[in-house]
Amino acid sequence: MFRQTTLLLLSLFFSLAAAAAPLTDGVAGSISGTVMDAATNTPVGYATISLYTTAEELVNGTVSEDDGTYKVTDVADGTYRVEVSFIGYEKLSVSDVVVAGGRPTDMGTVNLGASAELLEEVTVTGQRALIEEKVDRLVYNAEQDQLSRGGDASDVLRRVPLLQVDLDGNVSLRGNGNIRVLINNKPSTIIASTVADAMKMIPADQIKSVEVITSPSAKYDAEGSGGIINIITKKNSLAGYFLNVDTGVGLRGSNLGLNGSYRKGKFGLTLGGFGRAFYNKAETSLLQQFVDSRSEQSGEASDNGIFGRYSLGLDYDLTDKQFLSGGVRFGVRNFGRDERQTTSVYGEEALLSTFLRDIESERTGNSIDVNLDYLYVIRPGRELSISTLYSTTDQNSNFISANLDGEEVVQRRLQNLNDNNNQEITLQTDYIHPIGENQIFEVGAKGILRNVNSDFRYLSAEGTDAFTADGLNPAGSLNYAQDIAAAYGAYTLLLPGDVTVKAGLRYEQTMIDATQNNERIDIPDYNNFVPSLNLSKRVGESSTVKAAYSRRIQRPWLQQLNPNVNLQNTQNIEVGNPLLRPELTDNYEVGYSNMLGKTYLNLSVFGRNTANAINEIRTPIDSLDGVLLTTYENIGREQAVGVNLFLNLYLTNRWTVNGGVDLDYARLEGQVTGLDGLSVTATNSGINYGGRLMSQLKMDNGWSAQAFTFMRGRRVQLQGYRGGFGMYAVGFSKEFNEGRGTIGLSAENFAGRGWTLKSGLETPTFTQYREDLLINRNVKLTFSYKFGELEADRARRKTRGVSNDDLMGGGDDGGGGADATTPSGSSRRAARRSATPAKPAKATKNKKNNE
Repeated sequence: MFRQTTLLLLSLFFSLAAAAAPLTDGVAGSISGTVMDAATNTPVGYATISLYTTAEELVNGTVSEDDGTYKVTDVADGTYRVEVSFIGYEKLSVSDVVVAGGRPTDMGTVNLGASAELLEEVTVTGQRALIEEKVDRLVYNAEQDQLSRGGDASDVLRRVPLLQVDLDGNVSLRGNGNIRVLINNKPSTIIASTVADAMKMIPADQIKSVEVITSPSAKYDAEGSGGIINIITKKNSLAGYFLNVDTGVGLRGSNLGLNGSYRKGKFGLTLGGFGRAFYNKAETSLLQQFVDSRSEQSGEASDNGIFGRYSLGLDYDLTDKQFLSGGVRFGVRNFGRDERQTTSVYGEEALLSTFLRDIESERTGNSIDVNLDYLYVIRPGRELSISTLYSTTDQNSNFISANLDGEEVVQRRLQNLNDNNNQEITLQTDYIHPIGENQIFEVGAKGILRNVNSDFRYLSAEGTDAFTADGLNPAGSLNYAQDIAAAYGAYTLLLPGDVTVKAGLRYEQTMIDATQNNERIDIPDYNNFVPSLNLSKRVGESSTVKAAYSRRIQRPWLQQLNPNVNLQNTQNIEVGNPLLRPELTDNYEVGYSNMLGKTYLNLSVFGRNTANAINEIRTPIDSLDGVLLTTYENIGREQAVGVNLFLNLYLTNRWTVNGGVDLDYARLEGQVTGLDGLSVTATNSGINYGGRLMSQLKMDNGWSAQAFTFMRGRRVQLQGYRGGFGMYAVGFSKEFNEGRGTIGLSAENFAGRGWTLKSGLETPTFTQYREDLLINRNVKLTFSYKFGELEADRARRKTRGVSNDDLMGGGDDGGGGADATTPSGSSRRAARRSATPAKPAKATKNKKNNE
């Protein structure tokens, strides 16, 4: 308790220290006035008023009220230039505005004239860029992806450059699965247990964009050796009410989603709900060969699952400079598998036994996230935010197996009950301070209180008798408390020649208190300094060159720590390791991007060096013929060098083709058990590869078509490789009622039976070959419709929120808004003139966006 209290007080101290500086300026002058429309003589609300010194340094500002009035307070004596701007109007500048003696200065009425560029009616046929590039990330805009409708987040991530997603939904970045996944810049404990299951809970239809942060700045938690994936969901910032219905029916799954919002004045409310049910069939085969024994296994399985995610969000403008937002998110999952396994065990080529097992496994759970965030915009670009987050996830991983005789009569049953909980409390503060026009200084502090608990036990029964405690497999527990205190500083500098430099240093102290079966585990605390450096240079009008370095930490997560001995597959037993230490990775990257005409090219070369790497290790169990034990160890060193290429091409104004290739060479070195039972050094190396190709065609009368294919080659592991696979899909969609409704039909993997994933392990003591066949053919029909009347309102100021980027394995609607590369980028407020929903414009001029 003392440690937790100290941690929270530390974060609070940094919050107050950061807030103190901007609140003690000690000036009393002000500049006020009214902004009016010159043509209609009506007030212009939410116009931006910016205050500059004679040296052209931005020092203060505000936004006009609904009646057009404004007041810039806390203005020191001096002479200023006042700039008034609003989208749709010509910018107006008033020089030589004097404040003297701390007295108020009234500028009277300022009349804005309409922008000449908006006086001509035009047809805009372009679309938002598929890829946007920032100094430390790539942004994939997923809104136009019709093929993933009715699916989940893993269907979208397969289309994102630099990412690979396997058939189970596990995500890796440049071949590294040790990543951190955020949802709207915030963590969720649903991801602390398994990324694959968490991705099934996020509807593809609600994903606005995916940010791939390959070199995170110091303001992000140091966790995620491969980088960070930030999934931005759609959020409406318009006034009025809105309701969107998304539904889909398919051979492998069905879904129903509802999301809506209501906004009036300073208050906003959003509601979201999504449910998805899916089903599939699978076949497996396993061969394990040892020095003097072997086992052969085959199985047929049926998978089914129900996943749901529901959210309530509220936001309120306390003043024109202070903003409050909060939210509650609830997730539920239920994944089940019914499998029949046939296993034969041989010793010295003689058949020792054959047994038949029916296995019913289930992973169920729910998660709750509650956040409350406060943002104070002291001056344009100068902001203080305080964020809190409470998260909890309950997860049960249970199974019942039944051994059958030759006539399929139950002989003996075994049940494993494994209850897990992950709970987090976070307090975070961030302060952004622009210096002139070309510099930004950021500081922040954070405290995380995390508790991971696991309670497990085995029960057994003869035949169909009642279950009783199993004497061969004792019950156990793990209580793992992990507290993290962190502070950071970051500096962004815009140099002449379109050069951006972003550097930072983060310090994290990790304190661990753990017990296993009520006995203390000796796990030392550790401290880490984590530097980062990002450089970006714009070359000409269309090219950008980037270079980056970052150090990352990878802490173990729940599945890797859990000491429950999983006997679901008696030939391949799994157990976690609560003694795991974190791994430390140095990442290097050089990138080049170019927009030449209608072709976008992105090329990056990277290197990765990981010490104390966490990997799966498999060893034979001497007392059991044909049985392997799988656990996690800090093996030693893992290195990789690679290249990523992405290309987006507009063949015509309506037809785009894009695709990419990921290639890297990996080398792993670590300790495994040798023939004599002693630890020996093992090495393995090889090439990992993958790629994707997608085409989109817009046709007349609201019709569109898409085609997509994805391939992931086999992945190198310390003791072997994990097999590759591929997938493909085609689809059509039709918009109706001026775009309010959409109906679509698509098909996936419709030729053949599905995809077979082949994996192999080779060591001096054993070999293992495994094949998994997923019969994942699918045809789905999707439908969506938007209800409600909306009017454009000023975009809501985004509160920062909490981002816990600190566990292995991986809102608002802006994503990278907190990482602006120029001072004005973090401070300007978007606003639009009130208007009813836009209808397609009739062409009077041949003006178009870059299509």
